[in-house]
Amino acid sequence: MIEAHELTKRFGTKVAVDHLSFTVRPGAVTGFLGPNGAGKSTTMRMMLGLDRPSGGTVTVDGRDYRELRAPIREVGAVLSAGEVDGRRSAGDHLRWVARAGGLARGRVKEVLELVGLESEAGVRIDDYSLGMKQRLGIATAMLGDPPVLLFDEPVNGLDPQGILWIRTLMRRLAAEGRTVLVSSHLMGEMESTADQVIVIGRGRLIVQTTMAELTRSGSGGDIRVVTPDPDRLRGILTGAGGEVSRGDDGAFTVTGLDNTRIGDLAAEARIPLHELTPQRASLEAVFMQLTDDSVQYRATGDDESAEAVPVDRSTAENGEAR
Repeated sequence: MIEAHELTKRFGTKVAVDHLSFTVRPGAVTGFLGPNGAGKSTTMRMMLGLDRPSGGTVTVDGRDYRELRAPIREVGAVLSAGEVDGRRSAGDHLRWVARAGGLARGRVKEVLELVGLESEAGVRIDDYSLGMKQRLGIATAMLGDPPVLLFDEPVNGLDPQGILWIRTLMRRLAAEGRTVLVSSHLMGEMESTADQVIVIGRGRLIVQTTMAELTRSGSGGDIRVVTPDPDRLRGILTGAGGEVSRGDDGAFTVTGLDNTRIGDLAAEARIPLHELTPQRASLEAVFMQLTDDSVQYRATGDDESAEAVPVDRSTAENGEAR
């Protein structure tokens, strides 16, 4: 489990992370979301002891990262796919990391097979594609078989097959009871992968909830209803306090009544229902709404030539874009 309490990071006069508190629990994939400059990367660096907090704490299973006796066996992380010595082969790199962490050499073969790089183990990392480097980063994170995993943009550079593979891997790792935190800008992928969501903006927590609850709340409680007797059902639902609008396809959209109440009313009136579906907003739509006041750059126009201008530079993370 990862716990942040009033976590704060300043770079000079710039506040990158501002009294941020959240909990990442085992057994679920937790998406860590926010616009550029929100403080995600700085927060993850503080989790790993790479940046020291200006205030507050962040712990892994109740301990500061620097207090972990065998970090490689307790936390695995992929923060940047390119920060390795490209002159080495993937196999040599992993053997070096394994030796430094006191791990058995046999574990190198296991993680290479896990990420599909066993046939490329002897190739220099400089000759790897970005997607292959991402796989190598994941192999490195998995070397110690840790219970806590941090992935920053793990699908960057992967093809569709690779994206499906990492999605399946992360969900399997969570199902094994591990703590899995994933930062990504790909809302569609996060919607397919994450069980829990932490959204931050300007270094502060905006919301922490389940993915289902977040997308359900963004729909405004709309229920899609299809019936062969629309006129009669519409009158009944309106009389019960519902607001009913009819779409171009003949379906109703109902607000003010939940699906159970709508189903009960239809049953009492002996009106058949062909569809009764709570509507969910897309994660992208909800994210845009939640973070609208937290974006660092916003286009000044609607066309392709629109110029991006700063909205608020106070969220800059030590000169980094994210």
